[in-house]
Amino acid sequence: MVSPVVGRVVWEGVLAGAVGAAVMTVGEKVEQRLTGRPGSRVPALTLGRLTGVPDQAAEDSTALNWAMHYGQAMALGPLRSLMANVGLRGPLSSSKFAVVRLTNDQILENATGVGAPPQTWPRSELVIDVLHKAVYAFTTGLVADALAARHGPGPGQRHATVRPGRQPDVGPVPRSDALTRD
Repeated sequence: MVSPVVGRVVWEGVLAGAVGAAVMTVGEKVEQRLTGRPGSRVPALTLGRLTGVPDQAAEDSTALNWAMHYGQAMALGPLRSLMANVGLRGPLSSSKFAVVRLTNDQILENATGVGAPPQTWPRSELVIDVLHKAVYAFTTGLVADALAARHGPGPGQRHATVRPGRQPDVGPVPRSDALTRD
């Protein structure tokens, strides 16, 4: 049986990831209108390769493109929710999460042969990709942090209130204060 806390972390994360993807998508569409850059078919091709769909069919599939675009965002959202629920909140935590999001893309795209390592990309494409993923990460973080804050500070935040900074003579919070209650 899944604990109520785990269930909450998952649903809050899926929601936060979906909102992050929606905001990122709006930003991408605005950027594409301004720059004239076409929409990417990389998500569809990557999912096609992962699921055995022929390349041409995958490239032509808007459904696969959206499934991968939103699917990755919603699948990673629970990680950011978990971060928020244990007390890793705010811009620094969202920055860390942006690296996770970019890394996830690169692993899947490079493993399937659809993508190439970012250091080989034209700088303008790299900047655009990092910017859009940062919008996703920070939006997902804002939502996850707000949802987690409804349940009070996380165990890490409670630990930090004992005495600011990392102190050798400050032990862990009691088990009853850890992320085990709803």
